[in-house]
Amino acid sequence: MTQHIVDVSDQAPATSGATSRWWRDAVIYQVYVRSFADSDGDGIGDLAGIRSRLPYLAELGVDALWITPFYTSPMADFGYDVADYRDVDPIFGSLDDARELVRQAHGHGLRIIVDIVPNHTSDQHLWFREALEAAPGSPARDRYFFRDGRGTDGSLPPNDWESVFGGPAWTRVPDGQWYLHLFAPEQPDLNWNNPEVPAEFADILRFWLDIGVDGFRIDVAHGMVKAEGLPDVGWQGQVTMLGRNILPYFDQDGVHEIHRSWRRLLDSYPGERIGVAEAWAPTPERLARYVRPDELHQAFNFHYLTADWDHRAKREVIDESLRTTGLVGAPTTWVLSNHDVKRHVTRYGGGDLGLRRARAAALLMLALPGSAYVYQGEELGLAEVLDLPAEYRLDPQRARDPESGRDGCRVPIPWSGDEPPFGFGPGGESWLPMPEHWRELTVERQAADPDSTLSLYRRALQIRRAHPALGDGPLRWLVGPPGTLVFSRDPAGGEAGTGSLTCAVNMSDRTVRVPVYGRPLLASGPVRPDGDCLVLPPDTAVWWDGAAADSAGRE
Repeated sequence: MTQHIVDVSDQAPATSGATSRWWRDAVIYQVYVRSFADSDGDGIGDLAGIRSRLPYLAELGVDALWITPFYTSPMADFGYDVADYRDVDPIFGSLDDARELVRQAHGHGLRIIVDIVPNHTSDQHLWFREALEAAPGSPARDRYFFRDGRGTDGSLPPNDWESVFGGPAWTRVPDGQWYLHLFAPEQPDLNWNNPEVPAEFADILRFWLDIGVDGFRIDVAHGMVKAEGLPDVGWQGQVTMLGRNILPYFDQDGVHEIHRSWRRLLDSYPGERIGVAEAWAPTPERLARYVRPDELHQAFNFHYLTADWDHRAKREVIDESLRTTGLVGAPTTWVLSNHDVKRHVTRYGGGDLGLRRARAAALLMLALPGSAYVYQGEELGLAEVLDLPAEYRLDPQRARDPESGRDGCRVPIPWSGDEPPFGFGPGGESWLPMPEHWRELTVERQAADPDSTLSLYRRALQIRRAHPALGDGPLRWLVGPPGTLVFSRDPAGGEAGTGSLTCAVNMSDRTVRVPVYGRPLLASGPVRPDGDCLVLPPDTAVWWDGAAADSAGRE
């Protein structure tokens, strides 16, 4: 593929200061710690492995890393079942490794965001072990949701709630009571109405803030408060994190006071520490409440992630996202993939088609106003691994549906060489096996190819950091051919058309001609000039630098 690249080195790079509000337009790279880089040869990624790859991430051009849980855990849900929030699991390293990772990342100009899991603990957490040993009605049990069962002998669950991972959301203990777990039985839900719980988590946040982390991604941020009385849902059906149904255990109004208290805590530290909500709400307006000025800084935009590769669907979700976050003055976030969904190369059709669309989607996402998230390996154009042997398919979500497992998006990324595990670590294996054909997609190979997906991401991120119109700021839609999205970005506070950048994406199945909006900067695939127009093939995006957009058909 040919990328049309023009030098932008004459433009000054963005700078940050004490009040930079860096989070409003940051590009944040998600590190799934088990699958990023292995330092000790056991086939599992670790904190020292991340440290060894910090130069790569700095060269890629991202601003921060979000690192998935590395705390002490039995790994029933690969670290999202935490037994000790103030320590590092030995398979990932030590507290000293965590401190050194933060120190070295800052030395490379990278911020560190760590996952916090406040909705539930591991069943091996000290609190839950105490609860099992205590009597019904005891203070130890009140930290969780223990209830008597229904029926004459209490043999029925306390209500009709179902687990996100499938089956009842209740498990019975030997003395006859039941405890609540919205996820796996090994992940009992905490009772945030008990004052010990918020006090404990405030202390946990301070522990990591004192180490120097720059913020927290809050797992299940919409699930920490349950409706009074734990009422029945009233219907049966598959429960998902990403649904639009109103549920008595998700998106309850009480979660917002928790997040307000955390915002006050974050603001008490220097350096603009942030909170990012993994929150799902039935409407965009409900989601915007999580990022009001006195709450969290960002919330993941799952509406955008799940939108089809269709110009109408993408346009609708972009407009709605900008409108609703604009109501509360918050930045919008954009994300294409993460550790919980199939990689977007596969979702967009797979093979060459999926890759073309994924490359175009990258330029679209990085041109939109706000902050963007990049999931490790998407900069390499990795697709979902669909043919993992059965013995490796261990995701507890498969209990709900064997086809819903998340193992295929968590396969370690390839770094170098011609044979698996492609430089993942000094050993000869990785905890999930890599496809042989990934030898063509290693970082080593793509770094040497100016037309590779890695080179496309590096160049796009370089331009994004340097160009005054990208990141935070306004968006203006322009008239384009059927099946396309065309918009212009102007510098925040600047005059329309001055120092602008224009993006056009052809989402149709036919080649189109679009006006030349200025000086071409970058394209996701082959494009060619045709008089005063540019020929844009299907599933291709292009960026222009210049002021021509203001006279080219604003909507």
